[in-house]
Amino acid sequence: MTRSFPPRSALRDFLESESAGGMLLIFAAILAMIVANTPLATLYHDAIHAVTGPVLTDKLGPMTVHLWINDGLMAIFFLLVGLEIKREFVDGRLASWDRRRLPFIAAAAGMAVPAALYIAFAGSEPGLAQGWAIPAATDIAFAMGVLALLGKRAPTSLKLFLVTVAIVDDMGAVAIIALFYTAKINLVALGAAAAILGAMFVMNRMGARSLALYLLAFLALWFAMLLSGVHATIAGVLAAMAIPFESTPGAPDSQTSPLHRLEHGLHPWVAFAIVPLFGFANAGVDIRGLGIDQLFAPLPLGIAAGLFLGKQVGIFGSVWLSVKLGIAGKLRGATWLQIYGVAMLCGIGFTMSLFIGGLAFPGDALLVEEAKIGILMGSLAAALIGFAVLRLAPLHPEHDTIENDSDAEIAADGDVRDTSEAPV
Repeated sequence: MTRSFPPRSALRDFLESESAGGMLLIFAAILAMIVANTPLATLYHDAIHAVTGPVLTDKLGPMTVHLWINDGLMAIFFLLVGLEIKREFVDGRLASWDRRRLPFIAAAAGMAVPAALYIAFAGSEPGLAQGWAIPAATDIAFAMGVLALLGKRAPTSLKLFLVTVAIVDDMGAVAIIALFYTAKINLVALGAAAAILGAMFVMNRMGARSLALYLLAFLALWFAMLLSGVHATIAGVLAAMAIPFESTPGAPDSQTSPLHRLEHGLHPWVAFAIVPLFGFANAGVDIRGLGIDQLFAPLPLGIAAGLFLGKQVGIFGSVWLSVKLGIAGKLRGATWLQIYGVAMLCGIGFTMSLFIGGLAFPGDALLVEEAKIGILMGSLAAALIGFAVLRLAPLHPEHDTIENDSDAEIAADGDVRDTSEAPV
């Protein structure tokens, strides 16, 4: 007799794949750094910037491997981001204002404080002010990879908090890219993009459920956005909003829902191929001969300070104030020291920070490289010290009992919060 197994929780799959993908991303970034500082550096840079063609827009010129990764494959990454945002808002941990409150407050503070610190360190230097958004991002895959190294010592509530803050953070990053890093607008192409997106919503309303149709429309939308001057990756988030969705509150994802099927289908490719490839193509910085003056120049120092100091101050400070003022409940099964540790892990910017860095200083290779140095310094410090804090922090007295309860809640995509205090 054939046994039938219930569908797995999307949340459990998400946490597991993000953790494994994050560790692969860490490996890819380290490999890029090693290659870029060996005799293979010339081969690495030649391969990344190899011209493949064709010319899609006069602005970009002939397509290169780097452009295909950053403007093409990353659109698929943003499509997955959009799918996750839609699912969480309609049917997940952000489905009610009560659940949205703490992640929104933490993410907003975790973007504002790093941006302010960046401006304080680098804003007065000519041409650097536009990099203010670089330290505002959190790399969920990298941070989850670090959390995975802690095993059961990392409370489930911290993992869920990190995921929800990062999702809201991604929303902010998408808005920033669309509003502040958009070149001269081609209104004809933008109108075409609007028409294609409108057609996708009409398809949804008429009951079309073929993912092939939506993916073809997404490809057309991506090309129109590329021509419009708005960064092409925004097409991914917009297209995700039009994908049909079946709500399954408190249960594993529907196996007939187009959004769920696409999300499950894309996630392994994004986590294990696209994001590590992006990391490998963008993290290779030649640090040979790099002096103290270059490491502590205003641009890298501002980014590193924003990521390492700004994130922990903004996120931990906002969570602490929210709990003390009764705005939100404290994370269940987590001590204040553990919450501080995960706030520090949110300072791992990496993927989104590298992406925004390239947009902030287009055509200026020197500033882009300086931005990468700052991103790597801030992210590395946040990862190492955040990991140390979480590894050494005493566990909550009821850690084992709460974790067993949390496993059941994750199976139903539940919430893991508490309104009571717990010892530090």
